[in-house]
This record gives sequence, structure tokens and C-alpha cells, in this order.
Amino acid sequence: MLPFSVSRPEDYAPIIGQKKLERLLNVASRLKSLKLLEINATAQGGGVAEMLLSVIPFLNILGIDAEWKIITGNTDYFECTKKIHNLLQGMEGAFTPEMEQIYLNNLEDSCNASLIDYHPDIVTVHDPQPLCLTHYIKKPDEIWLWRCHIDIEEASLKNNGNLVDLIIDCVEHYDAAIFSTVHYVVSQWLMPKFIIPPFIDPLSDKNRELSKKEIDTVLNKYGIDNRVPIIAQIGRFDPWKGIDRTITTYRKVKKERKCQLVIAGGTATDDPEGMRILAKISEDTKDDEDIHILNLPPDSNIEINALQRAASIIMQPSTKEGFGLVITEALWKSKPVIAGNVGGIPLQIRHGDTGYFYETPQKTAKKVISFLDNPEAALAMGDRGKKYIREHFLMPDRLTDYLMAMELLMTGALNKKTCSECIISYHPWFKLVKRK
Repeated sequence: MLPFSVSRPEDYAPIIGQKKLERLLNVASRLKSLKLLEINATAQGGGVAEMLLSVIPFLNILGIDAEWKIITGNTDYFECTKKIHNLLQGMEGAFTPEMEQIYLNNLEDSCNASLIDYHPDIVTVHDPQPLCLTHYIKKPDEIWLWRCHIDIEEASLKNNGNLVDLIIDCVEHYDAAIFSTVHYVVSQWLMPKFIIPPFIDPLSDKNRELSKKEIDTVLNKYGIDNRVPIIAQIGRFDPWKGIDRTITTYRKVKKERKCQLVIAGGTATDDPEGMRILAKISEDTKDDEDIHILNLPPDSNIEINALQRAASIIMQPSTKEGFGLVITEALWKSKPVIAGNVGGIPLQIRHGDTGYFYETPQKTAKKVISFLDNPEAALAMGDRGKKYIREHFLMPDRLTDYLMAMELLMTGALNKKTCSECIISYHPWFKLVKRK
């Protein structure tokens, strides 16, 4: 696992304000010595790992006994969980009984079955990969939360009987669920449902301010000319990320303006599909020396930071997106962003204000050219984006929501009997809602 590193709570006060910091410290003091365990499928790659790298040490500074554990699995298992992930997001295909057996057998094996060797108060499980661990290791007096970071297509559940039966069977063992946005909520799951958007750590190596020298060092390392405008897409090599859209848009822009394209990302241990996509885009772009395809190692936080800060425009024209923390990171760096109008992206991009939505390659190319020709307008949009992220998507503030959800469950104020259809959010966009 990558080394933990985080700033002190007081270091965030100049960024989020003293009032928000005190809100966090107050709820953390009421939960002091709480034993919290976070479980996911990978220590590197993707937004969950990115958040936990800061969250775990930060919570421990606040007096909460937080730990992070990773489930294990072989190639067949992660091929299976990637299939589950894609099917839940609406990709066509079948979930077979053989896949279900691979999935359950892996979670039941001796390593995962003995994953918890102590008695935590709360266990938070992230995404579908470890979902059914509740069958094997959940104790009656533990509170288990499922944090769903993906946009589940309820229609796809209905069209895959085996999959829907498995998911419902697993979910019913949880005490509550956490969703990134209200339209992700699966209404038929009878349990308290919290809306807590993801967040970035503004003081991490991936998001802190960098000097020009630090940025130029990274560009020189990868042979990127800092005198030529950069269009960049940063993130995992994934079929939903719209990398082909970015390449097509770049090629149209290049016919009219001098520019270069940087596509930088990495692979994750729980995503065997990544290497196949990386190989394909490398082959498709090999004849253009102005396209830089970078497969970055997991500790490349400063490199990613520098590439984002060096870019003139950042694109993320995803066709599906859980939330899109790479967009959050780009907006935090005051960059104009063009992204897909899907998933959690509209929570961040307000079309024409904090960024633009991808339309067609031709229309998007015109937007990119406009940014290249009008750097003042690009900077003004970027500054509005940064202000918006400061208000809504920084770690200390959203972590307060997470702790308040735990407090409600720990004190018994909320449970399946009293609030089976409630949707609860402390975020200003939403109010406490009880479905009829």
C-alpha cells in the first residue's frame, strides 16, 4: 500500500474557512475512539483509493481509529467484477451463474474471510467488488455501510436476473448506503440512504500548488514542449472515459491551431481492462508525435498535478462517470474543462459557467479553439470552477457529512425500521426527504 501522508486540520482553515473546520472538529470530538474500517479492492488507481489515502490518516489525527484494508483476488475474479461494474452502468451483456460462483468463491476464500481480525464499530465497503463480504464476516452488532460510487442503471438490473438477485441479496445485509448524488439512489433498497459527494484533498501532492520549475521538470521528463498549448485528459484507461472523443476533437483542433495532446493515466489491480485499452489507444495514435500517451505508476501524484497545471484545456468526455474526481482536480487548478454530461459530472460542471459539456467533435473543437485564442476567458472560467470546488468538494467539509452520517447510525437515530426510505444529505443542494 502507498504511504499515508496528510496535512494537519488547522492547515485547511485558510482554504475552507474556520467555521467549516470547527464543524468538522465538533462532530469528530463526539466520535473520538470510534473504530472505523474502510474496505475496497485496490490501493492504487481510481477515486476511492485517492480519497482513502488522505482520509485514513486525517481521521486518525482527529482521534478516530480508522483503518483501510484491501480484498484479494485472482485475474478471473477481477474480470468478473469489472463485468459487474460495466453491467451495472448499463453495458449490454449477461451475468452468468459461472461468474456469480467466481465472485462468491473469491470473497469466501480464507484470506478474505479472515479480513477483519478485530471488532470495528463501523465498516464501509466501497463499490461492487467487496459487496458480498457481508455474507461471510459481518457480525450482528457491527454497522456496515455500502458506498456506491457508480451510476447504477436500474433498467440494467431488471434485464439481468442473476445479477439483480445477487446485488439485492448482498445489499439487504447493510445498515445504510451512501451515494454520490441523489439520482444514483436505487429506490427499492429499504435502508437509510445518504448523499455524500466525493472530494479531493487540496493539500495533497496531486493538488497542492507547484512551482514553474516543478512543472517544467515533469514536462521535460516526458518530452512535452512547454511552448506548445496542451490539451490533456487525465485518468484511468477505461472504456467509459471517452478517450476516443478526446483524440477526435484534438485532431480537428490541430488542423487549425498548433497544439499537442497528453493522455495520461494508470491501471489498477482491480481493472484488467485498462491494459487492453492502453494498448489500443497507443496503437491508434502511434503516427502522431504530438500525442503523448503516458502510463503513469501509482505514485505519480506530482506528475499528474504538473500535467494538469501545464494544460491549456482539460477534457473528460466520459460516456459514464461515477463522479469524476479528475474533473474536480482540474477545476481546482483553475483549468477550463470540457466533460461529458453524465453521472456526477453535472454536479461540478455548470455549462458555460464552470466549464462546458461535450457535444460533437466539431462543436467541441470550436470550444477548444476559443479557449486557445482567448486565454483570459479560459482563466476566468477556470477561476469560477476553482471557487465552486472550494465551496462544495474539499475533503474536510465533505468528511464532516460522513462523520455525521456515522453518528446518526451509531446513536440509533436512524436505522432500517425508522428510516427505510429516507434520503439524507447535509449538502446544500438537498434536504431530508422521505419517500412516500
